[in-house]
Amino acid sequence: MDKLQSIDHELRATWQAVAKVYNEQAVKHDSTMATAFVLLNIDKQNGTPSTALGPLMGMEPTSLSRILKTMEDKGAICREKNPDDGRSILIKLTDYGIEMRKISKAYVIQFNETIRENVSDKELAGFFKVTSTINKLIADKHIYGTVSNKV
Repeated sequence: MDKLQSIDHELRATWQAVAKVYNEQAVKHDSTMATAFVLLNIDKQNGTPSTALGPLMGMEPTSLSRILKTMEDKGAICREKNPDDGRSILIKLTDYGIEMRKISKAYVIQFNETIRENVSDKELAGFFKVTSTINKLIADKHIYGTVSNKV
């Protein structure tokens, strides 16, 4: 199959372009796209249990641990015992983290507004339908369930 007709190639190339544009902005604030993603997924009022962050973002625990350590070193987050469950830790935003979250959110909003200005509602609905279908097929293990019979 020609890579230009491959759905996964187009998804990967597009995601790499999105990541690149976000990282170009994040570096201006001594940050990364991954850090911004974490900031946006932490409840700004109550914090978020550390065990909930990985699944919430689809991130592996080791990658998340490294990012959280860097964020803590930079003063964007702090860790506190969860008052509702003494066994877990809450990740909370510091004042600096809240400011960085605002900056990250502004970039996400600008990105989305720019796309929406250049893509029709119908095209965007189609995009969301296709990505939702792909995610469901993967989650339901319908992609490679019978591949051995086809190869």
